[in-house]
Amino acid sequence: MFGYRSDGRKLKNIPPFFKIIPQVMRTRGDSQVYYNYDMPIKAMDEYISKKAEEGIRISYMNIIYAAMVRLISQRPQLNRFIMNGRTYARKDIEISLAIKKSLTDDGDETTIKLPFTGNENIFEVKEKLDKVIAENKDVETTNDTDILATALSFVPTFLLKIAVSFIMFLDKHGMLPKFVIKASPFHTSAFLTNVASLGIDAIYHHLYDFGTTGLFLAMGKKKKDFIYDDETIKEEKCISLAFVCDERICDGYYFASSVKMFNRLLKKPELLEENVEKIEDIK
Repeated sequence: MFGYRSDGRKLKNIPPFFKIIPQVMRTRGDSQVYYNYDMPIKAMDEYISKKAEEGIRISYMNIIYAAMVRLISQRPQLNRFIMNGRTYARKDIEISLAIKKSLTDDGDETTIKLPFTGNENIFEVKEKLDKVIAENKDVETTNDTDILATALSFVPTFLLKIAVSFIMFLDKHGMLPKFVIKASPFHTSAFLTNVASLGIDAIYHHLYDFGTTGLFLAMGKKKKDFIYDDETIKEEKCISLAFVCDERICDGYYFASSVKMFNRLLKKPELLEENVEKIEDIK
C-alpha cells in the first residue's frame, strides 16, 4: 500500500499547516529547533540518596531515561516522524543511547536501542537499561547495530555510497526491511547521549536525515549555576540539558508543554515509580 511503513502509521487528519511544512522543510536538517537549560538536581540527588538507603542504586541517566520513556508515552506527538513528506505516528516507543566502551581516544563507541510500552516504572527501565549497557561495555560484545555497521564497512567506498543511497531510497518509500529498522539506532523515538561522562556541558546534537529520529537529548556534566526561581536568584547544583527537535512533528506550545512535563518528572522522580497508562496532569 502506498505510504505504508512497518514502523509507523500514516496520519491523515493533521492540521493544514503541518501538512504543508514538510514540503517546505524537506529534511530534518532544515527543521531543527534547539533548546538548552540548566536543570537543578537537588530533587534527583535526594531521590538517589533515598533509594541508596533502600539498597537501590539509581543514576541520573536512569532517571532521565525513564522520564523520557514516560514523557513520550504521555505526549504522543513527540513520537511522530516525517518521511517523504508524510507524517507518521510511530507504532512503538524506542530510545537509542550512545555508549563509549572505554573513555579513551581509541575506545570504541556503540549504540543501543531499547523498546518500551511506555507503562514501565523507573525500576523496570533501570533494570533493562543497566543490563544492556553492561553487556555492551564489553569490547567483545557486538549488537545488531555493530554487525550491520561492520558488514557495510567491508564494502568499497564507491559501492558503499550506492548501497547507502539505496537503503535511504527504500526507507523513504517504506520498503526498508524490518531487520534493518530493528538494527538501526536512527529509527527511534528519541536519541540520548550522556556527554557528562566526557566532562563537558550538554551539546546540541544534530538530527539524522537517515532514519526517523525526531528528538535528541544531550545530558551534560554537573556544575553550579544561578537559577531564577520564585522571583529570586540562587546558586544551585545543576546538569545542563540540550534538546534538538524536528519542528514538523509538533507545534511550539506542545513541545514547550512537553519540556515542562519532563522537568516535573525530574523534580519529582517518585512519579516514575508507578506503572501508569495516562497522566492527565503531573504536578
